[in-house]
Amino acid sequence: MPFRPALIVAGFICFAFASASASYLQIIGPINATLVNNGTVYLGKVAPGQSFYILASANTTNKTGTLVNLGWSALSQVKLPPGWSFQPSKLYENPMKARIAVSSDAKNGTYEIVFSAVNVGNYSRLGNLTIYAFVNVTPQVFSLNVTPTKIDAGMGQPSNIYVTINNTGISDDPFYITAIGLPAWNVTDQVISRHGTKNTFIYPVFLNEPGVYRFNLTVGSTTSTLVSKTYPVDFTVKESLLNDYQAIGNGVVLSPLIFEPAYAFMSLLDWLYKSVVG
Repeated sequence: MPFRPALIVAGFICFAFASASASYLQIIGPINATLVNNGTVYLGKVAPGQSFYILASANTTNKTGTLVNLGWSALSQVKLPPGWSFQPSKLYENPMKARIAVSSDAKNGTYEIVFSAVNVGNYSRLGNLTIYAFVNVTPQVFSLNVTPTKIDAGMGQPSNIYVTINNTGISDDPFYITAIGLPAWNVTDQVISRHGTKNTFIYPVFLNEPGVYRFNLTVGSTTSTLVSKTYPVDFTVKESLLNDYQAIGNGVVLSPLIFEPAYAFMSLLDWLYKSVVG
């Protein structure tokens, strides 16, 4: 269904006039919004195959403006795009938390989700409140930065790669970090970078064979094959004492604590060498 921004504006105007004497729904995730019946809201971006949560307070007011604690019993589905799924919130939880999963073959575009806040049995005489929510389906839901992209290391010495994920979408589904192209290397880390946050993770790499290697550091969504980004990394592994020092400066050495002062000294030698030689 086409995106209707005018309806969102109308919904906020309606709330401004009616909030003093009508029930409302306070949405607290993935965005903050206060909506009356038939209100509209834009939630954000999500990729095909990903899932996200709608969180809302169970508290509201009745038609006289009196506060009703736990007035809403649950969030329930009214209408979804084909192939999508809706897991309603549990009865009487506060905040209410409903899960929506996007179809893995959803095309890029804006989609409408219709759900309602339900007053089971109408015991508070609130009836049901219907919300029209919109999401933008796109694989462009995160940005990535990787550093360093050129590494010198000694054999068997781990070097840390710093992976920064900026999750601009509304899904909290996990990401994976993996290196593709290193011989005999099959290490994949799974990390959480929640929606609207930027997080840095450490991914250590090492090899036991000298050589010059070029591999791809790849980050992607664990639930959407369309969401991934890759950085090429040059990895030089040598059998020299100098490279052993450089590896110590780049990463974490797997050794007993008693050797830490020696490794710190060797890292200092590496820094002095770089300062002199350039």
